[in-house]
Amino acid sequence: MENTIGPLLTKITEQIMSEIDAIKKELTKLKVRNQVLVSLLLILIIALISSAFVQPTGSKVPEVIRVQGIIIEDNKGNERILIGAPIPFAENRIRTDTSRIKLTWGKRMGGNYMKWYKNYNHDANGIVILDENGWDKIVIGDPVPDPIIGNRIGPETGMVYNDSQGLERSGYGLLDVEGELRTVLGLDHGNGTEGAALSVMPDGSVGLYLNSDGNSIFLGRATPSHWTSPDSSDFNGMIFQDNNDNYRIFKTKKAP
Repeated sequence: MENTIGPLLTKITEQIMSEIDAIKKELTKLKVRNQVLVSLLLILIIALISSAFVQPTGSKVPEVIRVQGIIIEDNKGNERILIGAPIPFAENRIRTDTSRIKLTWGKRMGGNYMKWYKNYNHDANGIVILDENGWDKIVIGDPVPDPIIGNRIGPETGMVYNDSQGLERSGYGLLDVEGELRTVLGLDHGNGTEGAALSVMPDGSVGLYLNSDGNSIFLGRATPSHWTSPDSSDFNGMIFQDNNDNYRIFKTKKAP
């Protein structure tokens, strides 16, 4: 029996380490993007203050700038950065252009997608960076908009990264689910499903979740109510699930 368990644990350990290395690389990319974004915002603020509110010599410089929204365009006249509470409407933003959504995501998803889309939240109190085509690429807000493929289970405060068609691929935020707060860092697959997530749940569950092609691993502490756990009691350990819903659980023994 020991000869069987040994190679299995070695294989499991190698798989986990490989997944963790991939997550580290993604986190490094997110860190670099955040640094670039912060630098851009600082430049933006300095530019706004120096160009829009330059006063003649001897006049008093305003101490507070009060605006409801700001739209920044690129050199082609495309709206690229939206700032506001809520963000202002932009002609170039695809999220709020039903006809363009129908030709893109409506065609891609089919069925009742356009009916569901009417109930999505597209607003944000914060900053939205658009690409040259008008897709949301980076959002910082309280809350951030719904994903383009469905409603969030609650309002989320944080940062979201989208791909070239507005699909959410990564995000870090504080999610309010009926008054209970969840802290989550997520990395998503290209079909919108969750690939990796670090989470801290209000019930005390804390862990790393990895999912690929229907096979998943959870590493951490989970309570009986945790969505990844088939166990009837609290545990610290690992849960393996294959695409046929077969589970294998490795957990630490409780202290006597």
